[in-house]
Amino acid sequence: MAIKASKLQPRKIEAIGMLKQMISGSNDFIFTEYRGLTVEQITSLRRQLREKGVELHVVKNNFARLAFEELGFSQDVAPVLTGPTAVAFVKTDSNEVAKVLLDFAKETPALVIKGAMVGRQFMDSHQVEALSKLPGRNQLIAMLMSAMQGPAQNLVYVINAIPTKLVRVLKAIEEKKAQENA
Repeated sequence: MAIKASKLQPRKIEAIGMLKQMISGSNDFIFTEYRGLTVEQITSLRRQLREKGVELHVVKNNFARLAFEELGFSQDVAPVLTGPTAVAFVKTDSNEVAKVLLDFAKETPALVIKGAMVGRQFMDSHQVEALSKLPGRNQLIAMLMSAMQGPAQNLVYVINAIPTKLVRVLKAIEEKKAQENA
């Protein structure tokens, strides 16, 4: 772990401030190690993440540690801030981002998921993998809506069936009366 300097240079303070802005503007964070990735691979990964509304930035570990500390995040982040670190700044569903990162890591083993901070709770790499297997927020809402819509739709079918059945019964009565009168 790095030693905290007693006096920071202005450009370092500015870099930490920018990092704090990026952290404040995001809901969740996924930490990765990018050692061994080519520029093309990192560019491809960034493109995939950008489609999900996520930014991937290489960060200086000391700056990131200071920024997370100053914003009141738990000390659990410190262990993942070693070695080359890239952080995915997630503003939407973190499980969809975790899926993208894990799929990319399967294709390119050089990418390693170190952990994540989801809802201010730290997750290790195994928990991030489990998170990636969960349905996304939009999928959960769709599942809930279909579960709620099912009984209501059945009620509509029953209510619509009553007049149809009533019409059939009335026609049968009319036919019976017509046969009796004939």
